[in-house]
Amino acid sequence: MEKFKLVSRYEPGKFNVWIEYNDLAMITKPLNLGQGFPDYEPPSRFSNFLAEVASEKNLYFHQYTRGLGHVRLVNALSKLYSNLINREIDPLNEILITVGAYEALFCTIQSNIEVGDEAIIIEPFFDCYEPLVRIAGGTPRFIALKNTKPNSSESHSSDWKLDPEELTSLFNSKTKLIIINTPHNPLGKVFDYEELTMIADLAKKHNVLVVSDEVYEWLVYEPAKHIRIASLPDMWERTITIGSAGKTFSMTGWKLGWAYGPANLIKNLVVVHQTAIYTCATPVQEAVARGFEHEISALYTPESYFQNLCKELKPKMHFLSNVLKETGFKPIIPDGGYFIVSNWTIFGLSRLLFNNNIL
Repeated sequence: MEKFKLVSRYEPGKFNVWIEYNDLAMITKPLNLGQGFPDYEPPSRFSNFLAEVASEKNLYFHQYTRGLGHVRLVNALSKLYSNLINREIDPLNEILITVGAYEALFCTIQSNIEVGDEAIIIEPFFDCYEPLVRIAGGTPRFIALKNTKPNSSESHSSDWKLDPEELTSLFNSKTKLIIINTPHNPLGKVFDYEELTMIADLAKKHNVLVVSDEVYEWLVYEPAKHIRIASLPDMWERTITIGSAGKTFSMTGWKLGWAYGPANLIKNLVVVHQTAIYTCATPVQEAVARGFEHEISALYTPESYFQNLCKELKPKMHFLSNVLKETGFKPIIPDGGYFIVSNWTIFGLSRLLFNNNIL
């Protein structure tokens, strides 16, 4: 009935590519190359932590925990990121635990975008950025990464950059936020210090919030280095950084994420979170906290899963890149992340020429 149709503000999210893909996958049973599923099991210690939590005789682990984040988990995240960005993060006021990074993005955009505000989105982008901005009443302003070496025999994600003049032109009095994603999904680009500084300078000049989606922060292939924009001068005050336990531990089904930033910004997210979700699953938060505590103690050692994961994936990335090249594709060699984007237009051209010959 017309009276009970979807409310208009959610129309931008009505059609979702993942729902369409998943429905098709149930029918066709394809090989899934579209999502970040490792082809091997992560270290058993992570799943063992969850098993331990479930079996321990501690009733607290099976009840609601603190709505803004399990205390043991926010303490672990504070310890980790305080060292990584070289400033003390208040675990109780500057970190919010969410149902995956997706909810962190939702809370961030919903709590900061007013009707008429503009949000800068870098293309290509993870599909939820645009509908989340539109649902909140905002207007997306798009800027594409451009290939600075189009004639090169081999394309690398680092060749794809923002045009400084074009980016500058997008900032105005209506600009509320810019979303950056590094390491980038799907291009695999890792934004370098110069690029992040350019974005930071514009954000400071125009008093704009930076939403930094860093869910692939540990999937960076040497010699590239992940730089957290919140660590740049005077950027903590205007940056919300988003992370994911699912990506960090290669266990996407655990669906746990977080946002960290200054208390006045996190308070905005909290209002949306407590209205929509209130709290995340206690056993998963406790298990993830134990996982982080282990990794913090092992960081920069041969036992570190965070640092071994990218070393294990790098030869697989090169193997797949070579296979793609041998079969006629033109892959963009990534500096991070799970994915490889390839140019396949040669096949379209070949088909066209073949059809023309038949005609």
